[in-house]
This record gives sequence, C-alpha cells and structure tokens, in this order.
Amino acid sequence: MEKAKKTKSIYYKFLGKTYIKSDSVVGAVFILPAVVLGAIFVIAPMVVSLSYAFTDANLLKLNEVGWAGLRQFKKAFTDRFMWNAFKNTMIFVVKVVPLQLLAALGLALILNTKIRGNTFFRWAFFCPVMLSLAVTSFLWMNLLNPEEGLINALLKVFHIPPQPFLESPKQAMNVIVVISAWQGAGYQMLIFLSGLKNIPPELYEAAGVDGAGSGTKFFRITLPSILPTFSFVLVTMLIGAFRLMTQPMIMTQGGPTDSTMTMSYYIYQQGIKYRDVGYSSAIALLYTLFMSTVALTLRKVTDQKD
Repeated sequence: MEKAKKTKSIYYKFLGKTYIKSDSVVGAVFILPAVVLGAIFVIAPMVVSLSYAFTDANLLKLNEVGWAGLRQFKKAFTDRFMWNAFKNTMIFVVKVVPLQLLAALGLALILNTKIRGNTFFRWAFFCPVMLSLAVTSFLWMNLLNPEEGLINALLKVFHIPPQPFLESPKQAMNVIVVISAWQGAGYQMLIFLSGLKNIPPELYEAAGVDGAGSGTKFFRITLPSILPTFSFVLVTMLIGAFRLMTQPMIMTQGGPTDSTMTMSYYIYQQGIKYRDVGYSSAIALLYTLFMSTVALTLRKVTDQKD
C-alpha cells in the first residue's frame, strides 16, 4: 500500500496527461532562462509598444505622455512617406522571395546528388549566412563603389560602362534584392536539403522503371514530398523579407530619393531619429497585424494543399 502511494506521488496529471514530477522540474529549470529573457526583451517591449501606440509619447518627454486614442493610426493612413515605404517593402518582397526560394531549392537539388566536392560546396553556399548583415553590407558597399569598386572594374574589362548601383533610384533596390537573396539562400538550402534526404529512393527507382523523366520525377515525387518543408521555408522567408532594415540603413540610408526606404526602417526612424515613439508604435502595430495576416493566410493555404 505504501509503495503504491509512493509511486503515485511521483506522478501528476495536467490537461488529461500524466507527467513525472522530477522530469517536469528539470525541464522547468532548463526553460526558465529562456522564459525570463523572453519576457524581458520580447514580451515587455511588445506590451509597452502596444500601449504607446495610443499615446503621443515622445522619447524626450516620456514623463508627459498623453492619451491620443486613434489619432496616430489616422495619421499613419494619410502619411505618404509611410505608404512609399510600404510600397518599397512590397516590391522587395515580391522580388526577393521567388529569387531566394528558387536559388535555395536549386542549390539543394544540386547538392542532393553525388557530385565531387559536395561537402565543400555546402560549406561555401552556407558561409554567407554566418556573416552578419552589417559586415556583408559594408563589404558590398565597397564592391559596388561607382568609382573604385571591383564590380565596375570587372565591367570595364568587358567594355561595359560603369554603373551607379546604390546611387541610382532605379538600381538600388534591385541590388539589395540580389544581395539579400545571396546571403539568405544558404540557410533555406540546408532546410530543403534535409527534406530531400527524407524522400525514399525507392520512389525514384519505381518511377524510373515506369519510364518517368527528370521533370516528371520532380513534379510528381520531389515537390509533393517536400511540400511541408516548402511551406515552412516560404513563410519564414516572407516574414524575414517584410522585416528588411539593416541593408537599406547601412548601404543607402533609405535613399536615393527614398527608393529603398522600407517599413521597418521607417518605423525605426520615426521612433529613434525623430523621437516620436507613439507614432512609430502605431505604425509598428498596423504593420505587425498586416504581416501576421499574410503569414497565417499563406500558411493555411499551403497546409490545405499539403
């Protein structure tokens, strides 16, 4: 009887499931630092930002915060500079997501075959991911320098006139798109590669016996098999593209003529440069709701297809 009571005391039930008390304590200890840091640096700033969105808070007058209601949101909808930043962000998303997605999937398909130097190429393609955005931004600024940059020096060899690149309103965003796709494709490549490794080789062998070609195998076997992976990569890539800020901040400062001003950078400028925390919080709230709606809708659509 005592043994039964002792055995029962080491278990507990929560939401209809049975857990071991000692395991739960160990798990709680391990997860506690992440929970504390998340509460301090993620949840708390979100709550503060949400509260500031309905005020006229200014960084220089935080002791004189007044209630503004929906005034900041009305201001946002009539702000042509914000709409320009939103347009630039959408242009970046529409261009970079397909480019980076195709590059990552293409590299994964190549590295999934038995080619010589496979390990080296995996490392080489993933290497840009390990560099910080600030470092790569400064690197590309030097390479793309209209007067002394290596890129224009190479173009000169082929008798191509020098290009303004980041100094041109027509070229600056496209340059940032290519650089962003180059740096991020290696990470998604590894995710795709892990999905490709899980496809049973017997499926390809059976398809080959039936006379299926490479295209048929890709669209009938490979693509349907990695659809959950494809969905995950697409959603995370989309969210990352919506949050573009570092490259325009360092490489162009939003210019020339606001052609690379993005929503994240505009929110940063309003809150830090102009000290208008209330307005920047209102824009951030609206933009977060927009991003969440797009991401959840896309995830739901891809899940239904899956």
